[in-house]
Parts: sequence; structure tokens; C-alpha cells
Amino acid sequence: MAEPILGVGLAALAAVAWAGQYVFVRLATVEGSTTDAVAVAIVCNVALVVPAALVFSEPASIGGPTVVLAFVAAGLAGSLFGRLCQFRAVETIGASRAAPVVASTALFSAAVAVAVLGETLTAPHVVGIVLVVGGVSYISWTTATDPADPRPIREVGLSLALPVLAALFFAVEPVLISWGLAAGAPVVSGLAIAAVAAAIGFFGYLAFTGGLPTPTRLAGPSLRWYVGGGVASTVALLAYFLALEVAPVVVVVPIVQVSPLVVLALSAAFLPRGLERVTWDLAVAAAVVVVGAVVVSVSG
Repeated sequence: MAEPILGVGLAALAAVAWAGQYVFVRLATVEGSTTDAVAVAIVCNVALVVPAALVFSEPASIGGPTVVLAFVAAGLAGSLFGRLCQFRAVETIGASRAAPVVASTALFSAAVAVAVLGETLTAPHVVGIVLVVGGVSYISWTTATDPADPRPIREVGLSLALPVLAALFFAVEPVLISWGLAAGAPVVSGLAIAAVAAAIGFFGYLAFTGGLPTPTRLAGPSLRWYVGGGVASTVALLAYFLALEVAPVVVVVPIVQVSPLVVLALSAAFLPRGLERVTWDLAVAAAVVVVGAVVVSVSG
């Protein structure tokens, strides 16, 4: 009984930490940039996870080159490309709208399971998919037709593609990590490899393009929000995977999937009205997406 209760606590911590990440990033990108937010988040991930991996796991326990490559690919998919799309979406359409759309990750995970693993769609799957698609469609429509947004509909539509892409990348990440963990690799080691791969890929790209952030640029009012988002994302990742180690998926996933609702609550409580507008219809649509994501996840 103690382990499932611990899993519930860790899953709840992951949901709150992920929600906190959205709020921190939204505050950071008011005066800062998405590139700097991702850079600081990746540095935080490496600084917090790699030392833990060196202390608590043996290098020999990770597995062969194929397992390492799986974690590398997971880091590039989720910690790099997924995070870039996610943070950019928060900057352009807001945390309260981006979070529910990113929650459609469950939809893409179901598609991967059907296409790659040969699983079949069940009635609960179909119900969950309809709820996710319906909720996301409504959020997209209200965002595109928001009279308070002066941008052309085409530009808003392109912005809405960002959280969808983030959801797609985040759907690939757990498949790769789960495969690596099933091969016997420790959670902390897998996350460390993923974090380092994301850091090498991201900072390598910035170095090649001449866009590396400078201390002067980072040392502004947004730095505290950058660091807050990075620490929150690290806590969320560790709590989520540790929860999956001690509790069943059907216990952990539904709790973690309520993160968009926590984002709405935190946005309404802590973000200025002019920066983030949380309405009742948005809250209902987000709840529909969360319910659908939970149904799809549990059914899988």
C-alpha cells in the first residue's frame, strides 16, 4: 500500500511542477526569449539530473549502445524539439491555451501504439479521442477568433501548430524511454543521457548559428523565471518517472494529465489579466481535453 500512495504523491508533484513550468515560461518570455528559456531549462536539467545519476547508478547498468541511442533520441524529441515548440507556444498563445493542446499527447501516443505496436482501438479509445479532438478544436477556434488578438488568423493558426507539434514530440519521448527502462536502465541514468543529448544538440546548433546566449543577455529580470521553469521541468520529469516505478500506469497517468487544469488555476491566480485571459469556456474545453487524455491513456 505504501508504494502506490508514494506514486500518487509523486504524480501529483509532477502535475504541479509541469503546471509551474508553464507559468514561469509565460512570465519569462514577456521580456525574454524562447531560446534563452530553453537554454536555461536544459542547463538546469543537466545540473540536477547528471550528478544524481553519477551518485545513484552504475554506468554498467545502463545497457548497450542501442539503449543509449534510445535515450539520446528521447532527449532530442522531448527535451529539445518538444520543449522548443512548447515554450514558443506559451509565448505566442499563452500558457492556459498551450497546455491543454499539448495534453493531446495521449492522442498521438495511441496512434503510435496502433501503427507501430499493432494495438487495436477500443470503444474507450474512440471516446477519449473524440473528447481530445473536440476540446482542442474548440480551444483552437476560440484562440483564432479572439477579438483581443490583433494578429491575422493565418498567423494565429501557425502559432496553434506549435503545441500540436510539441504534443507529437512528447508522444514519441516516453515510447523511447519506456523501451530503454524495459531493457534494465535506471530512471536517473536514462534521464541524464536524454538531458545531455538535448544540451549537446541545442547548444551545438546555437554555436553553429552564432546564437549562443551571453551572460549579459541572461542577467536580466527574466533570469529568475528561466531558472524557475528549468527547475520545475526537472522536478516534474524526475517525479513522473519515479512515480511510474512505484505505482501502476493507471494510477499515475490520470493524475499527471490534470496538469492543464492546474495551469488554468495558476494562470488565473498569479498571471496578470492582460498577459493571460482565463475564461469559463476555456476552462471547460481544457477539462474536456483532460478527461479525453485520461481515458485514452488508461485505455492504452
